Amino acid sequence: MEKWDLYDKNRNKIEKQITRGDEMTSEEFHLVVHVCIFNSKGEMLIQQRQPFKQGWSNLWDITCGGSAVTGDTSQQAASRELFEELGIHYNFEKIRPHFTINFERGFDDYYLIEKYDVDLNGLTLQAEEVQAVKWASKEEILKLIELKKFIPYYESIIAFLFEGRHHYGSIRL
Repeated sequence: MEKWDLYDKNRNKIEKQITRGDEMTSEEFHLVVHVCIFNSKGEMLIQQRQPFKQGWSNLWDITCGGSAVTGDTSQQAASRELFEELGIHYNFEKIRPHFTINFERGFDDYYLIEKYDVDLNGLTLQAEEVQAVKWASKEEILKLIELKKFIPYYESIIAFLFEGRHHYGSIRL
């Protein structure tokens, strides 16, 4: 059973954990991480979820993501998820998320890794979650969203992932 640390609305960890699926109060939140890997051609590594995976089955998604488990920092959760889902070792210790999006029940931290050319044949896909991987351009991902074959992210978020991968912040310097 997956256990999560809980946070208050200001992202301060509170002294409470729950098991995935348990009810949270309106004052309790949890942490989710997402990693997007881009190759030297500017394409994003995307994964297709298993047909038996609960929630968004068979749809394509960004490189990887998942909930932080009890004791995880955001960076530890990103490293763990990337290794579990794709077999990629990456050190996130000195990296901050590029951005965080608040959602109704928590915080989504996004890590963007640029110019990381991964050999798709060398990946170890997590059989419980991932059925396929491929490299895709922004336009290909937006087309997959339009065809309802990709998790229905806001198109502006996908565009921001591609544009924001070069630097931190929301202002071009």
